[in-house]
Amino acid sequence: MQRVRPGWPVRGEPARAGPAGAEPSAVAMLMLLRHATVFMACAAFAVIAWVAIAAGMVNAGYARPGHPVATAPAHDLRGRVPSPSPAAGRAAGPVPAGPAAAPGSPPRQLIVPDLIAVVPAGITAAQVAGISALPGVRAVLAVDGGQVTINGQPASMLGVPPQAFRSWTPPVTAADTGTWARLDSGQLITSSAAASRLGLAAGNTYQVSAAAREQVPFGAAALLNMPGVDAIVSTAVAAQLGLAANVAVLINAPAADLATLMQQVRSVTGAAGTVASLVPVATAASLPVDANVPAGRPANYLQLYQESAAQYCPGLSWTVLAAIGEIESGDGANDGPSTAGALGPMQFLPSTWQIWGTDAFGQAGPPDIMNPLDAVPSAARMLCADGAAAGGAALAAAIFDYNHATWYVTEVLDLAAEYAQEYS
Repeated sequence: MQRVRPGWPVRGEPARAGPAGAEPSAVAMLMLLRHATVFMACAAFAVIAWVAIAAGMVNAGYARPGHPVATAPAHDLRGRVPSPSPAAGRAAGPVPAGPAAAPGSPPRQLIVPDLIAVVPAGITAAQVAGISALPGVRAVLAVDGGQVTINGQPASMLGVPPQAFRSWTPPVTAADTGTWARLDSGQLITSSAAASRLGLAAGNTYQVSAAAREQVPFGAAALLNMPGVDAIVSTAVAAQLGLAANVAVLINAPAADLATLMQQVRSVTGAAGTVASLVPVATAASLPVDANVPAGRPANYLQLYQESAAQYCPGLSWTVLAAIGEIESGDGANDGPSTAGALGPMQFLPSTWQIWGTDAFGQAGPPDIMNPLDAVPSAARMLCADGAAAGGAALAAAIFDYNHATWYVTEVLDLAAEYAQEYS
């Protein structure tokens, strides 16, 4: 399992935002609107506003001011509860409850957009295919969009394919099966801030007006982390409302040179297209460090990451361990072996495990590479020996030593910052 995240820092340097001068200005946005047809300009406005707002935020850090902070799930980072160990004398640690591939379960791969390309008249299938074929591009997703009114008030809306778009949302949202069932059934999902501003209550139906008017049930508020976007509906509902089809495409390319890629995307979309970076700044300084963590055997992954950081690497943020665990195995959803032979929830090579394998939390028997209660503390010890507790450039270098890829550093720091926001 791999969570694909924005990337391209260099070792020992802080993660950086997209290329300077790449963000479209407000004047450029107005010119784009002025030269579009009235309908398409109105329909594309929400997504263009998203680009403008997101572009203005890339230098503001990952906290994304104005967006809600989700409540932490009751169980763990992926809704899993611990199960008894089948082996005598040792606890297997947190494991998935029920079948790993059960219908409606969270996606095995989570993706975050690096770039967004907007074409008011709509992006063609050939253009989407052309962007997909560009060097460094790992994933793309075309979305509908428009400016609408909900309950008589203006709002920006995206029309998305629910199961595909689910992978592009924050972990706490992607893991919430109920949100996606509601979206798939034709209900409206908004950010918490939008739900409050628009006066929406779950279970009620509201008039949504775009090119057409429809009565749409409000399903729930969720953490969307899509700057400038108030609401999402399924593509089927978007078509009923008359939102502009395929007005934008999200692009994931964590290892690409974004300045070069933006030029290449523009060459595909043509003069009518606008391309902007959505890469946030990941800062290690804002990651939480908690020394007052309850002791004892952890009951779930969240506690496991917190206790492992506090006990085995004081000064290290638990969110770094959580990010590595999510990226490497999806919190134990895919324990390998990898193509390189790495095993377990933290994906240790057996040779590395021989050095750092730790028998943790009072368990009997030798350290078990497949056991989260051993693997996560072992990862904490290894990171600590590389200087991770010092933070800053030392933390970045320690993460690089964990996995020798420059994009991996930003991937971990970016996701750690997201956990810090979601579980604050």
